[in-house]
Amino acid sequence: MLILAIALLLIVANGAPVVLGKFMGRAADWRIDGGIVLPDGRPLFGATKTWRGLVAAILATGFAGWLLGFGWLEGALIGVGAMVGDLLSSFLKRRLGLDSSAKAVFLDQVPEALIPVCILNAGFGYGWAVLIPAAIGFVVVDITLSPLLYRLGLRRVPH
Repeated sequence: MLILAIALLLIVANGAPVVLGKFMGRAADWRIDGGIVLPDGRPLFGATKTWRGLVAAILATGFAGWLLGFGWLEGALIGVGAMVGDLLSSFLKRRLGLDSSAKAVFLDQVPEALIPVCILNAGFGYGWAVLIPAAIGFVVVDITLSPLLYRLGLRRVPH
């Protein structure tokens, strides 16, 4: 049950910005990187990484953590870790010359799962026997559900 709950928190952290963006459109859509372009001619993160999404992930995951009995702080830290992982993925994709909508299986999912589980291990003492299956579960669910979310109109790309 703990593995599923942690995987669910990872899903909430990564889904909250997408869902909120779908409902709010471009409102409060301020880029985290402020439009900075690095010497390679590419943005630091890209236009889809917004303060609104960051706040949505932290608040939604904090609330979900509280609902699932983890506590607000644990949930919020999972949200922070997931968004740091998402920003790392975006940074690496831009350096590799990939657009924000480009498919990069595992690069799009692993940092978003690995950083939060490292936080849970270091800060709260959850063991790797629980955390690694939860992270793998998130990766599998994300890869599997993305095409469905695209068909439902919640994602702009099918991956």
